[in-house]
Order: sequence, then C-alpha cells, then structure tokens
Amino acid sequence: MSDLKTALEGAAGEGIISPDQAIRLLPYLTERNIGAGAPAIRNSLSQPRDNDLTNPLEDSEAPRFIRGFHDVLITIGIIVLLAGLWGLTSFLGPLPAIIILAEILVRRQRLALPAVALTIALAQWIITVSVVYLGPADDGRAIMVDWMVMTLPFPPLFALFYWRYRVPLSLAMLLFSLFALLLAAVFYIIGLVTGAPNVVLAYPLLSICIMFAAALGTFAVAMYFDLRDPQRVTRRSDVAFWLHLATAPALLYTANLLAFMLEFGSDDTIFTKIGSGSYAQATTIVVIVAIMMLIGLIIDRRAFVTAGLLSLGVAIGTILRQNNAGLDKVSFIVLMIVGLVVLVIGVGWPHLRRATVRLLPASVQGRLPALR
Repeated sequence: MSDLKTALEGAAGEGIISPDQAIRLLPYLTERNIGAGAPAIRNSLSQPRDNDLTNPLEDSEAPRFIRGFHDVLITIGIIVLLAGLWGLTSFLGPLPAIIILAEILVRRQRLALPAVALTIALAQWIITVSVVYLGPADDGRAIMVDWMVMTLPFPPLFALFYWRYRVPLSLAMLLFSLFALLLAAVFYIIGLVTGAPNVVLAYPLLSICIMFAAALGTFAVAMYFDLRDPQRVTRRSDVAFWLHLATAPALLYTANLLAFMLEFGSDDTIFTKIGSGSYAQATTIVVIVAIMMLIGLIIDRRAFVTAGLLSLGVAIGTILRQNNAGLDKVSFIVLMIVGLVVLVIGVGWPHLRRATVRLLPASVQGRLPALR
C-alpha cells in the first residue's frame, strides 16, 4: 500500500492528477487490491514472465518478428528449401514455392519472421529474373533505360504480394521500387534534354541533389506512416520501420556527398578528392552524423543512429591520423570510441530523447511517439 500511496503522490506532484483525486483514489484502489500484494522476490524462477515489470528501455519501434523459436525454425526451413530449389531448378522452382509457403505460413498462420523471409526471397527472385531477361542490352540504349526496364517488374509484383498477404515489408519495397523508377525517369529525361550519355558523371552536383531529394522524399513517406501511428501499435509502424531502415543510410551518404561537392566544387575530379582524408571532411561527417542522430532521437528511430556508425568511425580515424596517432592503435581507439557512443546512446536513449523532445513546441511533441 505504501508503494501505491507513493505512486499517487508522485502523480499528483507531476500534475497528472490533483492532490484531492490522489486522496480519493487510494482507498478505492486499495479495496480492489490494486497495487498491493506484490511478490517479495521479483526474480524468482517460479515467477511467471507476465509478472515481470515492463522495461522502460525496451525497444518499441521494431516490427514483431518472432513469437517463439517455432518462427525461427520455420524460417530456417524456408531458407534451406528455397536454396535447394534454386540450385536444382534455377529460378523456375522458387516462385511457386514462395507462393505456396506464403499461403500457408503468412495468409493462414500469420507468422511474421517467415513473412519477412518470403518477401526477401521474392525480391531476390525478381532481381535475378530482371537481370537475366531484362538486363543491360547491347543495342546501345541508355543506362537509365536499362535501370527502368529492370525495375518495372517490382511494383506490380510487390503490389500483388501486399494485396494478398499484407506484409509490411512488401509495401515498403513497393514504395522503394516506385521511387527508383521515378529517379531513373528523371535522369533519363535530363539525359535526353542535355544529350549527356551519363548524367551522373556529366553533372555530379545536380545528380547528388536529385538523389538527396529522393532520399528526403522517402523520409517524408516514412514519416507519413510514422505520424499516423505514434503509439507504434499497428502495421503502419512496421512499414515506417522498413522505410526508415533504408532511408537513413540514403540520407546520410547523399548528404555527405552533397556537402563534399559544395566544399570541393563539382569538377571532374570530385570523386577522387572525396576520400583524400582531411579535417574538413572528417568534421563534415561528424556534424552530419550528429544531425542524423538528433533526428533519430526526435522521431524515436534508432536506424538514424546505426546508419552513421561506419561514417563516424572513418571520421574519427581520419582525425586521429591527422594528429599522427600510431596506425597500430588507431583502429582500436576508433572501435572504443564508437562502442562508447553506441552504449551511451543506447542506455540513455529515453533520457536523451526526453531532453531533446521537450525542447520542441507542444504541438510537435503531441504528434511524436510518446516519451518513455
């Protein structure tokens, strides 16, 4: 009862309820045995799992992949079966197997991890068939035409797969394929207008700006799904998870390239200058990674933190080498610093997020995932 009284007094102190309501709630909850009778030993082996306290640091953003080792076992069986079929029948056998397995495991049993595995298997099948039958031709057609032709099968097949099985990853892949088609079409039109056989090499700054805009577009779509499910309880959150997982590195690396081009200029040697390893480049990477981590904290998506770890390690290594640190120790120092950053952010995620989000306007806070 003392714990219940303390909790009610704390709620009143934070303004969640009034002191008068706290006084009236105490006998009401006590009579119904709410908040009383907590087990003396919380970690007993005989204690049911459901009685464990919820961990406030628990990740709420990832899709629910596994309901038990049954899902893992089924997924292993899928991978082994499809690998065997691929070896025996090339690409002819896997597609019927994917459809049959999806009917049983996804449509009927609604197994999450096998659904992801089958969606990835379908993507692999489409890529293989596209490369074999629709791949680059020797008829002199433009690179972007090859890109568009090879991407064409993705949207209709993933649309059918999502319509039938409602797998969030398939919807995310459908959206990505549409963005890829749109991007290829934009580059193709620019090539027609300018007469450049390779727009990316002829206009590197313009190309990176277009790619950065495409990454921002996918981020906007991901946020559309995220903001419609701030409590992370529906499949919209799962779609947003997959979109953010691919969007975060796309944003990071296009932002890095764009910053480097603005720094060095957009001449023909830009791709050789990038990677030369300077303080300016390292500082630029650190700033962009910090911005990405800040975005991840605000929207409660750790993909924006993990996407920048490799770049952060490269930047730290560059800074250390510029300071004449011994090459035999640089890699270990980089690993130690990056590991420390990961631990600090991972352990302190709720606290860092609260400190960050509370600086935003109340109208913005109300649309973001709840603080924990």
